[in-house]
Amino acid sequence: MPCLPAFLPRLVAAVLCASLTGCALLRPSADDTAAAAPDAAAGAWAGVEAPADAARAPAWEHMTFPGKAPTQFSYERKDGRDAVAAVAKSSASMKRLRLDVPPEALGALRFSWKVPALIQQADMGRRDREDSAVRIVLVFDGDRSRLSPGDNLLSEVARTLTGEEMPYATLMYVWCNRRAPGEVIVNPRTSRIRKLVVESGSTNLGRWMDYERDIRADYIRAFGEPPGPLRGVALMTDSDNTRSLARAWYGPVRLSSSAASYGQ
Repeated sequence: MPCLPAFLPRLVAAVLCASLTGCALLRPSADDTAAAAPDAAAGAWAGVEAPADAARAPAWEHMTFPGKAPTQFSYERKDGRDAVAAVAKSSASMKRLRLDVPPEALGALRFSWKVPALIQQADMGRRDREDSAVRIVLVFDGDRSRLSPGDNLLSEVARTLTGEEMPYATLMYVWCNRRAPGEVIVNPRTSRIRKLVVESGSTNLGRWMDYERDIRADYIRAFGEPPGPLRGVALMTDSDNTRSLARAWYGPVRLSSSAASYGQ
């Protein structure tokens, strides 16, 4: 491999942070036992309902980023709901669940969140302000021959540095300060990360918002092609770029299958 420019490792770390790759740059938090315990007692406070047998279902992991303070996740009963409370203090990390859902089995994704306040300085279209009080993140595999030369280079550097490639595509559902619902925001670092705005502005702050999304339709809207296998889902609240405070609550995440054969 040719000599790499000095900025590339830092760029790759930033991209991998945003795109939820399962490599060494993301690692389970050693102090997450307390947060995981209520999760079992509460009956999957952020579980995935899918027609796969429970024995194969992996556990949610708290994934942290080197050099960044972690967001605090904990179980709460909020307004009579089981919820994950997230508090980000100039921090970034996520709760992630690894999956392996074939494209033909992709159906609806149901999720909910409650946000008391937006991050006023945040702008998800700018790399220096790319924070969000709430994100539901989906990570997909795909035909890697379709990647651009730049993304292939990033993926190659990621594999060299960490042993794993950058995900083929990452779709995020987000609450944006100003952009209208339905707008797609392309990540300023790589086009393989795209954010679909499902909520905008301050009108619905302070109340639970419930959503049901067609994963396949949303992926095609964002990327212009059919999705590949779904490899993971995550909750992410971050405020590291704006050095601010963000709070949110997430309800259970439910993934339904469109194919009766899924899991067989």
